[in-house]
Amino acid sequence: MDHGSQQALYDFKPQHEFFVGIDSDGCVFNSMEVKHNDCFSVNLVKHFGLASISRQVHQAWDFVNLYSKTRGTNRFKAILLVCDFLREMPLVQKMGVAVPELPYLREWSETETKLGNPALQSAIDSAGGGRLEELSQVMAWSLGVNESVAEIVYNLPPFPGVLETLQRLQGKSDVIVVSATPDEALQREWAEHEIDTYVALIAGQEMGTKTEHLTITTKDRYPENQVLMLGDSPGDLKAAQDVGALFFPVNPGSEDASWQLFLDEAMDKFFNGQYVGAYEDALIDRFQELLPETPPWQ
Repeated sequence: MDHGSQQALYDFKPQHEFFVGIDSDGCVFNSMEVKHNDCFSVNLVKHFGLASISRQVHQAWDFVNLYSKTRGTNRFKAILLVCDFLREMPLVQKMGVAVPELPYLREWSETETKLGNPALQSAIDSAGGGRLEELSQVMAWSLGVNESVAEIVYNLPPFPGVLETLQRLQGKSDVIVVSATPDEALQREWAEHEIDTYVALIAGQEMGTKTEHLTITTKDRYPENQVLMLGDSPGDLKAAQDVGALFFPVNPGSEDASWQLFLDEAMDKFFNGQYVGAYEDALIDRFQELLPETPPWQ
Protein backbone atom coordinates (compact mmCIF):
# COMPACT_ATOMS: atom_id res chain seq x y z
CA MET A 1 0.00 0.00 0.00
CA ASP A 2 1.25 3.47 -0.86
CA HIS A 3 1.87 5.26 2.43
CA GLY A 4 2.59 8.59 0.75
CA SER A 5 -0.58 10.62 1.06
CA GLN A 6 -2.00 8.17 3.60
CA GLN A 7 0.83 8.79 6.06
CA ALA A 8 -1.26 11.28 8.03
CA LEU A 9 -3.75 8.48 8.76
CA TYR A 10 -1.00 6.18 10.06
CA ASP A 11 0.43 9.02 12.15
CA PHE A 12 -2.94 9.69 13.83
CA LYS A 13 -2.81 9.03 17.59
CA PRO A 14 -5.97 8.46 19.66
CA GLN A 15 -6.36 10.99 22.50
CA HIS A 16 -9.78 9.87 23.78
CA GLU A 17 -11.82 6.71 24.37
CA PHE A 18 -14.34 7.76 21.72
CA PHE A 19 -13.97 8.43 17.99
CA VAL A 20 -16.28 10.33 15.63
CA GLY A 21 -15.75 10.40 11.85
CA ILE A 22 -17.71 13.04 9.93
CA ASP A 23 -18.36 13.24 6.20
CA SER A 24 -18.19 16.74 4.68
CA ASP A 25 -20.24 17.30 1.50
CA GLY A 26 -23.98 17.06 2.14
CA CYS A 27 -23.34 16.28 5.78
CA VAL A 28 -21.53 19.29 7.25
CA PHE A 29 -22.05 21.57 4.25
CA ASN A 30 -25.12 21.92 2.03
CA SER A 31 -22.76 21.56 -0.91
CA MET A 32 -24.18 18.51 -2.68
CA GLU A 33 -26.80 20.32 -4.75
CA VAL A 34 -24.56 23.15 -5.88
CA LYS A 35 -21.57 20.91 -6.63
CA HIS A 36 -23.59 18.38 -8.60
CA ASN A 37 -25.90 20.81 -10.43
CA ASP A 38 -23.46 23.62 -11.12
CA CYS A 39 -20.08 21.90 -11.32
CA PHE A 40 -20.27 18.20 -12.22
CA SER A 41 -23.12 17.98 -14.75
CA VAL A 42 -22.15 21.20 -16.49
CA ASN A 43 -18.60 19.95 -17.04
CA LEU A 44 -19.84 16.58 -18.28
CA VAL A 45 -21.92 18.34 -20.96
CA LYS A 46 -18.97 20.59 -21.81
CA HIS A 47 -16.12 18.07 -21.95
CA PHE A 48 -18.03 15.27 -23.69
CA GLY A 49 -20.11 17.34 -26.13
CA LEU A 50 -23.49 16.37 -24.66
CA ALA A 51 -25.30 19.69 -25.14
CA SER A 52 -28.17 18.08 -27.05
CA ILE A 53 -29.08 15.92 -24.02
CA SER A 54 -28.19 18.41 -21.29
CA ARG A 55 -31.48 17.85 -19.45
CA GLN A 56 -31.01 14.07 -19.41
CA VAL A 57 -27.40 14.46 -18.24
CA HIS A 58 -28.58 16.56 -15.29
CA GLN A 59 -31.39 14.14 -14.53
CA ALA A 60 -29.16 11.06 -14.58
CA TRP A 61 -26.34 12.83 -12.72
CA ASP A 62 -28.68 13.98 -9.93
CA PHE A 63 -30.27 10.55 -9.56
CA VAL A 64 -26.89 8.79 -9.25
CA ASN A 65 -25.29 11.39 -6.98
CA LEU A 66 -28.11 12.88 -4.92
CA TYR A 67 -31.35 10.92 -4.94
CA SER A 68 -30.49 7.23 -4.86
CA LYS A 69 -28.55 4.45 -3.14
CA THR A 70 -25.37 5.62 -4.90
CA ARG A 71 -25.52 9.13 -3.37
CA GLY A 72 -22.02 10.20 -2.34
CA THR A 73 -20.21 7.83 -4.69
CA ASN A 74 -16.75 8.70 -6.02
CA ARG A 75 -16.81 10.99 -9.09
CA PHE A 76 -15.07 8.48 -11.39
CA LYS A 77 -17.52 5.73 -10.49
CA ALA A 78 -20.37 8.23 -10.83
CA ILE A 79 -19.50 9.22 -14.41
CA LEU A 80 -19.58 5.53 -15.40
CA LEU A 81 -22.99 4.96 -13.74
CA VAL A 82 -24.40 8.12 -15.32
CA CYS A 83 -23.23 7.20 -18.82
CA ASP A 84 -24.70 3.70 -18.39
CA PHE A 85 -28.08 5.23 -17.45
CA LEU A 86 -27.93 7.74 -20.31
CA ARG A 87 -27.36 5.04 -22.92
CA GLU A 88 -30.56 3.30 -21.78
CA MET A 89 -32.76 6.42 -21.95
CA PRO A 90 -35.20 6.28 -24.90
CA LEU A 91 -34.80 9.97 -25.73
CA VAL A 92 -31.01 9.71 -25.80
CA GLN A 93 -31.26 6.71 -28.13
CA LYS A 94 -33.74 8.56 -30.34
CA MET A 95 -31.39 11.53 -30.59
CA GLY A 96 -28.58 9.20 -31.67
CA VAL A 97 -26.15 10.80 -29.23
CA ALA A 98 -22.89 8.92 -28.71
CA VAL A 99 -22.63 8.62 -24.94
CA PRO A 100 -19.03 7.78 -23.97
CA GLU A 101 -18.41 4.09 -23.09
CA LEU A 102 -15.23 4.78 -21.06
CA PRO A 103 -13.86 1.20 -21.02
CA TYR A 104 -10.39 2.27 -19.85
CA LEU A 105 -11.79 4.37 -17.01
CA ARG A 106 -13.99 1.43 -15.97
CA GLU A 107 -11.00 -0.89 -15.85
CA TRP A 108 -8.94 1.66 -13.85
CA SER A 109 -11.79 2.36 -11.40
CA GLU A 110 -12.10 -1.34 -10.63
CA THR A 111 -8.43 -1.79 -9.67
CA GLU A 112 -7.40 1.55 -8.11
CA THR A 113 -8.59 2.44 -4.58
CA LYS A 114 -7.28 6.01 -4.39
CA LEU A 115 -9.68 7.28 -7.04
CA GLY A 116 -8.43 10.84 -7.37
CA ASN A 117 -6.59 12.98 -9.91
CA PRO A 118 -3.06 12.01 -8.74
CA ALA A 119 -3.70 8.28 -9.33
CA LEU A 120 -5.44 9.07 -12.64
CA GLN A 121 -2.41 11.13 -13.72
CA SER A 122 -0.15 8.14 -13.00
CA ALA A 123 -2.38 5.97 -15.19
CA ILE A 124 -2.23 8.60 -17.95
CA ASP A 125 1.57 8.79 -17.75
CA SER A 126 1.87 5.10 -18.59
CA ALA A 127 -0.92 5.02 -21.22
CA GLY A 128 -0.88 5.21 -25.00
CA GLY A 129 -3.35 5.21 -27.89
CA GLY A 130 -7.07 5.10 -27.09
CA ARG A 131 -6.41 4.65 -23.39
CA LEU A 132 -4.35 7.84 -23.26
CA GLU A 133 -7.01 9.75 -25.18
CA GLU A 134 -9.92 8.57 -23.01
CA LEU A 135 -8.22 9.01 -19.63
CA SER A 136 -6.94 12.46 -20.65
CA GLN A 137 -10.49 13.53 -21.53
CA VAL A 138 -11.72 12.25 -18.15
CA MET A 139 -8.90 14.17 -16.45
CA ALA A 140 -9.86 17.38 -18.30
CA TRP A 141 -13.42 16.87 -17.00
CA SER A 142 -12.24 16.22 -13.43
CA LEU A 143 -9.97 19.29 -13.44
CA GLY A 144 -12.86 21.30 -14.92
CA VAL A 145 -15.06 20.17 -12.03
CA ASN A 146 -12.46 21.23 -9.46
CA GLU A 147 -12.12 24.61 -11.16
CA SER A 148 -15.89 25.14 -11.09
CA VAL A 149 -16.05 24.09 -7.42
CA ALA A 150 -13.28 26.58 -6.51
CA GLU A 151 -15.10 29.35 -8.42
CA ILE A 152 -18.66 28.67 -7.31
CA VAL A 153 -18.66 26.91 -3.95
CA TYR A 154 -17.88 29.50 -1.32
CA ASN A 155 -19.91 31.49 1.19
CA LEU A 156 -21.65 28.23 2.06
CA PRO A 157 -21.72 27.89 5.85
CA PRO A 158 -22.08 24.57 7.71
CA PHE A 159 -25.60 23.36 8.50
CA PRO A 160 -27.10 24.74 11.73
CA GLY A 161 -26.04 22.47 14.58
CA VAL A 162 -22.66 21.51 13.14
CA LEU A 163 -20.57 24.07 15.04
CA GLU A 164 -22.31 23.31 18.35
CA THR A 165 -21.78 19.58 17.75
CA LEU A 166 -18.05 20.05 17.07
CA GLN A 167 -17.77 22.23 20.20
CA ARG A 168 -19.55 19.65 22.36
CA LEU A 169 -17.35 16.81 21.06
CA GLN A 170 -14.20 18.71 22.14
CA GLY A 171 -12.38 16.97 24.97
CA LYS A 172 -14.73 13.95 24.81
CA SER A 173 -13.94 12.36 21.47
CA ASP A 174 -11.34 12.25 18.72
CA VAL A 175 -12.91 13.77 15.59
CA ILE A 176 -11.73 13.44 11.99
CA VAL A 177 -13.21 14.30 8.59
CA VAL A 178 -13.82 11.19 6.44
CA SER A 179 -14.62 12.24 2.88
CA ALA A 180 -14.38 11.35 -0.82
CA THR A 181 -13.89 15.03 -1.72
CA PRO A 182 -10.41 16.14 -2.91
CA ASP A 183 -8.16 17.18 0.01
CA GLU A 184 -7.60 20.70 -1.31
CA ALA A 185 -11.34 21.51 -1.41
CA LEU A 186 -11.87 20.04 2.08
CA GLN A 187 -9.03 22.04 3.62
CA ARG A 188 -10.35 25.20 1.97
CA GLU A 189 -13.99 24.71 3.00
CA TRP A 190 -13.25 23.77 6.63
CA ALA A 191 -10.76 26.61 7.02
CA GLU A 192 -13.05 29.19 5.38
CA HIS A 193 -15.64 28.62 8.12
CA GLU A 194 -13.04 28.22 10.89
CA ILE A 195 -14.15 24.74 11.90
CA ASP A 196 -10.93 22.97 10.89
CA THR A 197 -9.56 23.64 14.40
CA TYR A 198 -12.12 21.18 15.86
CA VAL A 199 -10.83 18.13 13.99
CA ALA A 200 -7.61 16.16 14.41
CA LEU A 201 -7.36 15.24 10.74
CA ILE A 202 -9.01 15.90 7.39
CA ALA A 203 -8.98 12.85 5.10
CA GLY A 204 -10.05 13.21 1.45
CA GLN A 205 -10.07 11.05 -1.69
CA GLU A 206 -6.28 11.14 -2.15
CA MET A 207 -5.91 9.26 1.16
CA GLY A 208 -7.99 6.33 -0.07
CA THR A 209 -11.56 5.16 0.49
CA LYS A 210 -13.66 6.05 3.52
CA THR A 211 -13.29 2.44 4.69
CA GLU A 212 -9.50 2.83 4.52
CA HIS A 213 -9.66 6.13 6.44
CA LEU A 214 -11.65 4.48 9.24
CA THR A 215 -9.69 1.21 9.25
CA ILE A 216 -6.28 2.88 9.55
CA THR A 217 -7.34 5.35 12.26
CA THR A 218 -9.62 3.16 14.41
CA LYS A 219 -8.91 -0.59 14.01
CA ASP A 220 -8.21 -2.21 17.41
CA ARG A 221 -7.70 1.25 18.90
CA TYR A 222 -11.06 2.06 20.54
CA PRO A 223 -13.44 0.09 22.76
CA GLU A 224 -16.39 -1.59 21.04
CA ASN A 225 -19.33 0.71 20.13
CA GLN A 226 -17.19 3.81 20.78
CA VAL A 227 -16.53 4.58 17.11
CA LEU A 228 -19.24 6.53 15.26
CA MET A 229 -19.51 7.72 11.65
CA LEU A 230 -21.80 10.62 10.72
CA GLY A 231 -22.79 10.73 7.07
CA ASP A 232 -25.50 11.36 4.49
CA SER A 233 -24.88 8.58 1.98
CA PRO A 234 -25.02 4.77 1.77
CA GLY A 235 -21.25 4.86 1.19
CA ASP A 236 -20.81 6.39 4.66
CA LEU A 237 -23.01 3.67 6.16
CA LYS A 238 -21.06 0.95 4.34
CA ALA A 239 -17.71 2.37 5.51
CA ALA A 240 -18.99 2.37 9.11
CA GLN A 241 -20.26 -1.21 8.80
CA ASP A 242 -16.98 -2.34 7.18
CA VAL A 243 -15.09 -1.42 10.35
CA GLY A 244 -17.78 -2.35 12.88
CA ALA A 245 -18.50 1.30 13.72
CA LEU A 246 -21.86 2.82 14.63
CA PHE A 247 -23.60 5.11 12.14
CA PHE A 248 -25.63 8.30 12.52
CA PRO A 249 -27.47 9.38 9.35
CA VAL A 250 -27.74 13.04 8.35
CA ASN A 251 -30.86 12.62 6.23
CA PRO A 252 -30.84 14.18 2.73
CA GLY A 253 -33.48 16.92 2.72
CA SER A 254 -33.77 17.11 6.53
CA GLU A 255 -30.18 17.82 7.46
CA ASP A 256 -31.03 20.56 10.00
CA ALA A 257 -33.43 18.24 11.85
CA SER A 258 -30.80 15.46 11.84
CA TRP A 259 -28.15 17.69 13.43
CA GLN A 260 -30.69 18.85 16.00
CA LEU A 261 -31.52 15.23 16.83
CA PHE A 262 -27.82 14.47 17.24
CA LEU A 263 -27.45 17.39 19.66
CA ASP A 264 -30.68 16.67 21.53
CA GLU A 265 -30.28 12.95 22.14
CA ALA A 266 -28.10 10.83 19.83
CA MET A 267 -24.76 12.22 21.02
CA ASP A 268 -25.60 11.53 24.66
CA LYS A 269 -26.78 8.02 23.79
CA PHE A 270 -23.47 7.41 22.01
CA PHE A 271 -21.44 8.51 25.05
CA ASN A 272 -23.73 6.57 27.44
CA GLY A 273 -23.55 3.29 25.52
CA GLN A 274 -27.26 3.36 24.63
CA TYR A 275 -26.87 4.07 20.90
CA VAL A 276 -26.24 0.58 19.55
CA GLY A 277 -29.25 -1.66 18.91
CA ALA A 278 -32.86 -0.57 18.46
CA TYR A 279 -32.09 3.17 18.47
CA GLU A 280 -29.47 2.99 15.71
CA ASP A 281 -31.47 0.44 13.70
CA ALA A 282 -34.53 2.71 13.54
CA LEU A 283 -32.44 5.67 12.34
CA ILE A 284 -30.77 3.57 9.62
CA ASP A 285 -34.10 2.10 8.42
CA ARG A 286 -35.59 5.55 7.99
CA PHE A 287 -32.44 6.77 6.17
CA GLN A 288 -32.48 3.87 3.70
CA GLU A 289 -36.13 4.48 2.80
CA LEU A 290 -35.17 7.96 1.55
CA LEU A 291 -32.88 6.64 -1.19
CA PRO A 292 -34.40 4.42 -3.94
CA GLU A 293 -32.60 2.12 -6.36
CA THR A 294 -34.81 2.61 -9.41
CA PRO A 295 -34.67 5.90 -11.34
CA PRO A 296 -37.94 7.79 -11.93
CA TRP A 297 -37.68 7.52 -15.74
CA GLN A 298 -37.72 3.69 -15.70
